[in-house]
Amino acid sequence: MRAWPIAAAKYLGIALLAVPLLGFAAYSLRFGIRGFGVDLTQETYIYTPDGPFTNAAIFSHMVLGGLIMMLAPLQVIGRLRTNYPRVHRITGRAIVAASLIVALGGLSYIALRGTLAGPLMDAGFALYGGLMLWAAVQTLRFARAGEVDRHGSWALRLLVLVMGSLIYRLHYVIWYILTDGLWSNEQLDGPFDKIQYFAFYLPYLAALEVWIRRRGRHGARSSCAGSVR
Repeated sequence: MRAWPIAAAKYLGIALLAVPLLGFAAYSLRFGIRGFGVDLTQETYIYTPDGPFTNAAIFSHMVLGGLIMMLAPLQVIGRLRTNYPRVHRITGRAIVAASLIVALGGLSYIALRGTLAGPLMDAGFALYGGLMLWAAVQTLRFARAGEVDRHGSWALRLLVLVMGSLIYRLHYVIWYILTDGLWSNEQLDGPFDKIQYFAFYLPYLAALEVWIRRRGRHGARSSCAGSVR
C-alpha cells in the first residue's frame, strides 16, 4: 500500500516537469524554423540581417536543441533501455549528433557576433557550449567502447547540459516572481544576470558529479563486500 502514493507522486512529478519541457522545446523548434525563412530583426536581437551563416548557426542551434530536449530524457528510462536496446542506441546516436551541432552552432554564433551582454556572458555561454561538446563526444566514446558505467555518467552530464536552456529561463521565471526582477535588466548585465551566465549549468553539474562519485564509491564497497563473502 505504501508503494502506491510514492509511485503516484513520482509520475505526477514527471508530468509537472514534462509540461514546461515540452512547451519550451516546441517554442524552440517553432522559433528556430521561422528564423530560417523569415526576417526576425524586429522580434529578436539574435537575428542578423544579411548574416546567413550566423543565422544558420543560431537557428539550427534552436531547432536541434528543441529536438534533443524532447528525446534526451527518454534515454534515462531503464525500461526503455532494457526492452528496446536498438531504439536506445539509434536515439542516442541522433542525440549525440544533434548535440554536437547545437554546441558548434552556439559557439560559432558567439565567435561571429557575440552575446547581448558582452565578454563575461560570451565566456559563460562559450564554456557551456564547450562542455556540451565534450559531454557528447565522451558519451559516444564510452558507448562505442562498451564501458557502460562511464557511458551512463557522461550521458547524464549531457542530459543536464541539454536541459540548460530550459533551466536558464526557469531561473528567470522564479526570480521575477519572487523579486519582480531585482538586479536584472533587458541588457542582461545586472548582478543577477551575471550570476546566470554560469548558474544555469555549473551548480547542476557539480551536484550530479557528487552523486556520480558517491554512487561509484557505494558500488565499490558493495563489490568488495561481495568478494569477501
